[in-house]
Amino acid sequence: MDSNKRPETMERITTPELAQAFIDEQVAAIRKQVGDKKVLLALSGGVDSSVVAALLIKAIGQQLVAVHVNHGLLRKGEPEQVIEVFRNQMKANLVYVDAVDRFLDKLAGVSDPEQKRKIIGAEFIRVFEEEARKQDDIAFLAQGTIYPDITESVGVKAHHNVGGLPDDLQFELVEPVKLLYKDEVRVVGKTLGLPDGMVYRQPFPGPGLGVRCVGAITRDRLEALREADAIVREEIGRLPEVPWQYFCVIPPFQSTGIKYVDGKGERYMGWAVIIRAVNTVDAVTASVPEIPFSVLCTMRDRIIKTVDGVNRVLWDISEKPVATIEFE
Repeated sequence: MDSNKRPETMERITTPELAQAFIDEQVAAIRKQVGDKKVLLALSGGVDSSVVAALLIKAIGQQLVAVHVNHGLLRKGEPEQVIEVFRNQMKANLVYVDAVDRFLDKLAGVSDPEQKRKIIGAEFIRVFEEEARKQDDIAFLAQGTIYPDITESVGVKAHHNVGGLPDDLQFELVEPVKLLYKDEVRVVGKTLGLPDGMVYRQPFPGPGLGVRCVGAITRDRLEALREADAIVREEIGRLPEVPWQYFCVIPPFQSTGIKYVDGKGERYMGWAVIIRAVNTVDAVTASVPEIPFSVLCTMRDRIIKTVDGVNRVLWDISEKPVATIEFE
């Protein structure tokens, strides 16, 4: 039987009881596969890698070496959440790598979206390889591969990059959630005790904020984007019905604004924050949900008053097609 094919008789994991049975089964399978060897995991803080990390911690504890690379393109509070949940609460063997300057220096002046993606992906592999070589007795590489990755991509997730590691680091794979769909992974994550903010984390592109800071990334515009994005996610997240995805981007142009200093108006140039929210089933097409105007105004006021360098807030109502969900 193909180990990468989900059995037709496999029951959908929809309840904590079914999730617990899956967890017990995978803990036993991981222990049998790994034995007393160590397992390496690139822990992004996303749903899939976080659930895999929690499963491995439950199964083999300190034999897991989880590497979290902060490339400077994560959303506000995400690196801190990874450290709090996995190092402080779960007592994981977590290696935190501050590679912010390294990534942003490589990206300086690069405006082409595909070139940015290639730089981020290649640099991640290099950083992860360096950390892997510092470890002793690593025999396995864990991945957050889920079933759609296999059926839709005929392979593993690009941002985990097992295929990009050098030949001498081709570890045996540990993929405990590879037969699960995303909704099932979330149920398992909840049952393992992961926080809602991690379990129900929105879809986030592999290059992170690197493709939402449109064009050539500058550090000041990136920080403005990170702060504005946090406001957008907080305010829209309060709605009774939350859209499938919601975020903002900052394009690389400025427009004239007015600020008052000592009661006197002065013109200045500032960036525009573009808010985007979409609903979709398969990400092939996407519609734009109605957001109450009062919520839009609240986001506008908070962003303009608290985010340095921003003087306009725009609302993107473009559907897919013709527009894509992301800007780059």
